[in-house]
Amino acid sequence: MVRNATSAAVRSDLAADRALLGRTGTAQRVSDILRERIAEGYFAPGERLSEDAICAGLSISRNTLRESFRLLSRDRLLVHELNRGVFVRRLTVADVIDLYRVRKMLECAAVREVDGPNEDIESIASAVQEGDQAASRHDWQALGTADLHFHQAIAALAGSQRVDEFMRGILAELRLVFHAMDDPRRFHERYLPRNHEILERLEDGDGVGAERLLAEYLDDAERQLVNAYAKLA
Repeated sequence: MVRNATSAAVRSDLAADRALLGRTGTAQRVSDILRERIAEGYFAPGERLSEDAICAGLSISRNTLRESFRLLSRDRLLVHELNRGVFVRRLTVADVIDLYRVRKMLECAAVREVDGPNEDIESIASAVQEGDQAASRHDWQALGTADLHFHQAIAALAGSQRVDEFMRGILAELRLVFHAMDDPRRFHERYLPRNHEILERLEDGDGVGAERLLAEYLDDAERQLVNAYAKLA
């Protein structure tokens, strides 16, 4: 559940992450921790991040934290507001539309080329199974994570490290979009059967059929999120 963390709570909760830094407490590692916290909804869209609380919680310097903020701003997860501080980005309807425009280009192109057995389909099947397990537990946040893994694996069909890295950034931004949904089950559960259908087409080597299903899927998801954002405006 999305929450606004107090400074004291941030210091306490991030203390558990301190061990992850070990002796290599680099800005990159700090940004990885904060990225995961943002993905979990611990730091909500629009929330101001407290330098004092995070530095104390992770036992890091301000310089290290500010460099990690810079990295996350580059990834479009944070935004710096002059004389106010650093905030988790709050995406707009235009952002949602743009994210889905890019997703359609990347993901549909990746599946279109499938015309036979492909070992990367194993990763897609694994993500679908992960989604099934999350749904059986009624863990809707985990189902959302499994769905993102599914789409990351779809993009991996392109066989490009650059596409993989770009897709990771796109999906990280989507986490911020998903926080707009009042009922994560209502959003995520309906797409799990469609993941199965796309997987079946890919297993049959029918990339063109998988592309058609995926394009319809992404259109529906975009429409649902845009409507959710419109209600928040």
